[in-house]
Amino acid sequence: MLSRLSRPRTLALCALPALALFGTAALAPLPYTLAQPGTTANVLGDDKGTPVITIKGAPTRPTEGKLLMTTIVATGPNADVGVADVVDSWFRTDRAVMPRDSVYPSGGSEKEIEEHNLQDMRDSQNVAVDAALNYLDRKPGSVDVTLHLADVGGPSAGLFFSLGIIDKLAGDGSGGDLTGGRTVAGTGTIEADGTVGAVGGVPLKTQAARRDGATVFLVPKAECGQAKAERPDGLRLIPVTTLKSAVDSLRALERGGKVPGC
Repeated sequence: MLSRLSRPRTLALCALPALALFGTAALAPLPYTLAQPGTTANVLGDDKGTPVITIKGAPTRPTEGKLLMTTIVATGPNADVGVADVVDSWFRTDRAVMPRDSVYPSGGSEKEIEEHNLQDMRDSQNVAVDAALNYLDRKPGSVDVTLHLADVGGPSAGLFFSLGIIDKLAGDGSGGDLTGGRTVAGTGTIEADGTVGAVGGVPLKTQAARRDGATVFLVPKAECGQAKAERPDGLRLIPVTTLKSAVDSLRALERGGKVPGC
């Protein structure tokens, strides 16, 4: 015998499957990665007792100030990220929710992905040396540059490796430091011809930079909007498109000239 349910009971019974699905979704891992500000490294200094930049075959100059490359820290490719994690991070300025595929290449094991990122860093270092020596019009055959930075993967330090080499070899071109004695931070990939590329995670990197004392941040021009939206107080943003524009802006900053801004 069929009976007719009242409307409130009908709605309650209909809601049960939806609540069950929501509960299951809340417990299920999602295809996202959670990121936060990572460490910074002064490319003009040492890393675990070894100079980040070692140059042979040409005289180098002592440097003051710092050139901080910036990083983000992300949950691993196999980490379980649930709804609660995503919601919590979504409303925090010191966290970011990113599609996992945008951070890690798909189809590889965690070890393979780590090796891939380390290879990206090695390739970036080689290109950074070429870009710096091309800018200074020096031939690689007579100048030997070695870069050392442990436990950091990806290509986003390329610009700052190049700037560090230039500062050690030539400074600002007038006997002073390229940094002007400041703590300058930033990010950006580099090509051998000096082109600077976007990297991602810029708002988090600006927070890492300010936390570690930077007052100036060099940002790929294409990512100015992202950097400006969550710029920490006391951090000046300077957009760059090429290695030359980065050097020119740092020189202008020191000499009181016109410096572009985001």
